[in-house]
Amino acid sequence: MSTPAVELVGLTKSFGSVTAVDDLDLRIENGEFFSMLGPSGSGKTTVLRMIAGFEQPSAGRVMLDGDDVTARPPFARDVNTVFQDYALFPHMDVLDNVEYGLRVKKVPASQRRDRAMAALESVQLGQLARRRPTQLSGGQRQRVALARALVNRPKVLLLDEPLGALDLKLRRAMQLELKQLQREVGITFVFVTHDQEEALTMSDRIAVFSDGRIEQVASPAELYENPSTAFVAGFVGTSNLLTGEAAPAVLGREGTFSIRPEKIHLDSDVESGYTTARGTVADVVYLGSVNHYLVELDAGPTLTVLEQNLRDSTDQAMSRRGQQVTVGWAEEHVIDLSGHTEQARQPEKKEKS
Repeated sequence: MSTPAVELVGLTKSFGSVTAVDDLDLRIENGEFFSMLGPSGSGKTTVLRMIAGFEQPSAGRVMLDGDDVTARPPFARDVNTVFQDYALFPHMDVLDNVEYGLRVKKVPASQRRDRAMAALESVQLGQLARRRPTQLSGGQRQRVALARALVNRPKVLLLDEPLGALDLKLRRAMQLELKQLQREVGITFVFVTHDQEEALTMSDRIAVFSDGRIEQVASPAELYENPSTAFVAGFVGTSNLLTGEAAPAVLGREGTFSIRPEKIHLDSDVESGYTTARGTVADVVYLGSVNHYLVELDAGPTLTVLEQNLRDSTDQAMSRRGQQVTVGWAEEHVIDLSGHTEQARQPEKKEKS
């Protein structure tokens, strides 16, 4: 196998009695857009800070392009970091902000200007080179921060929730721009986020974090369609989890199972051969293009059913509250999570010599 851009071996970080990252192994390939996804406090940002050199691990190693950089300070690592708050110098114009890192590295002035302008052109901001950061929109400031990181031509670009401060529409536009930019420059991107949709939109692979450990590493499609644990099924997208008494009551067998809301059909959409159950629509959540129906099954549990607004008007959808309905799903869409607990975590774990 080729040498990975980033490899973490037995990485552990403790803060007093709290273990933030627990004996973690991870391999990130060259040119990958790799996301670390998880709730607050799951350890993903701590891992990013250890890759950058801002935190020293309590145990384990950080390898960059095959070199052990665990003891090296941040400035001696071939990585750059983009933060959520941009950290632009307000007294400098855009071009000077982008040039700053090159000036610190004592790159000759003629080269600095050319490289800074090229970096700004790569994020489509060349025409705004002489503006101050306060004269830019949030999305433009974010692109300046990206250009400033890219101008140093790092092997790895670390991004710590860089889109978190943007409004929803701009955030979605920036997701597409960021992925396109990564394809063009070919640099390994390591992206930290708690937003599942953001990770699914941009990533080649995703690591889902929980309590300082990795639950699963997979492509977006694999992660969504075939989660390895109940945590992943519940955290990545919306899922109906059937376990305990609910599983035999609805599915006729014991264990832990997951069914995605869009895989469940209502009434006339229930096809022959589907597993079916009767229930009552407890509520309807209108989300514009789709509706979420909360169906209390006669057998006990409540399922979320997603339907696109293709036929019913909003009034018709809302009028289904309190109605008896039949829900159905294909057996192939029932994800069996039984037994997938500890062995599903850290799939890349290797035996240490």
